[in-house]
Amino acid sequence: MKLIIAIVQKEDANKLQHAFVKESIPVTKLSTTGGFLSEGNTTFMIGVDEQRVKKVLRIIKDESKAREEYMNPNMMMTGFDVSRQPVKITVGGATCFVLSVEEFKKF
Repeated sequence: MKLIIAIVQKEDANKLQHAFVKESIPVTKLSTTGGFLSEGNTTFMIGVDEQRVKKVLRIIKDESKAREEYMNPNMMMTGFDVSRQPVKITVGGATCFVLSVEEFKKF
């Protein structure tokens, strides 16, 4: 058994959750906050048999899109004073961790 921890941008969370339901993939959904931009994310915890890992990762990849946004840098984020011009950054997509599960119990 494997545990997939998938961190996605909140804008992709509902679409991804519907895709999991459509494919009968049980998930646990947690509201989380990213450390760099301090914006909302959603973390999905998915326990699956090893043969379903590729399918789950494909669904996550298909439903979690990277996008470009502009942000205003500030001294708190960068550690030095920079111009107040907006900076283009890439956000979104998904960060996934696939972990081996030594033991699984359901009560």
